[in-house]
Amino acid sequence: MFIPFTAPVAVMAAASGAAASSGAASFLSLAPLLLVFVVFYFLMIRPQQRRMKTLQASIESVKKGDQVTTAGGIVGKVTRVEDQLVEVEIAPNVRVRVVKATLTDVIDPTAKPAND
Repeated sequence: MFIPFTAPVAVMAAASGAAASSGAASFLSLAPLLLVFVVFYFLMIRPQQRRMKTLQASIESVKKGDQVTTAGGIVGKVTRVEDQLVEVEIAPNVRVRVVKATLTDVIDPTAKPAND
């Protein structure tokens, strides 16, 4: 059976003409996607950005005597701070130098515990 080449083109042209005339319908089909993105932004992306800002601020303000946790899970007390490095005492007379960017938590020793 032979189907002329112009028949599918005519059908596509009619469909595109109908879609172009109903711009509101195309917006309504994108509305759920936009709504999901807005909800995702406020519930996931924005809080994560705030957390990263506070972590960066605490890493920049790390000082001698603070207790820190590294990305590798090592917990220790800061004994010396340099520009890019921090010296951490992980056991009595055992000190390691770690890069500041690998710190994941900074605990101020004067801070009150949460359960008190």
